[in-house]
Amino acid sequence: MLKADAGSVVVVRCQDGEKLPESLLRAEFVPAGVVAGIGMVRDLVLGYWDGERYVEEKIGEPVELLSLQGNLGDEEGKPVLHAHVVAGRKGGEAIGGHLLSATVHNTAEVVFLRLPGVRLARRRDVTGLLGLYPEPDPWG
Repeated sequence: MLKADAGSVVVVRCQDGEKLPESLLRAEFVPAGVVAGIGMVRDLVLGYWDGERYVEEKIGEPVELLSLQGNLGDEEGKPVLHAHVVAGRKGGEAIGGHLLSATVHNTAEVVFLRLPGVRLARRRDVTGLLGLYPEPDPWG
């Protein structure tokens, strides 16, 4: 991963073969908003919450990463990425959902916005989802 850190904004380039979300979780700048992401991925696994669990949809062929948005928070000090993607198949069909996993195909370019003074805490809700509990962070 290549990274440019301008303080409040961080731009990363993931290269062919890197795994998502694992590569982004190693970026070491929690909390942050994922404000933009483009590129290409393969072996994409999308999740759709059915009220009890994520139903997986696997897309093996390479697809254009048209949009990646979300946030980097933490669950008891462990970084957590909550991201949604829109991807484009050959021929122009768009598909999207919760990013469960993917492999970068050629490149992926992602822009993060640091959120100083905020903690994006994640806690398990009664629904089973890992809910967002934003709170002030006196150390941030």
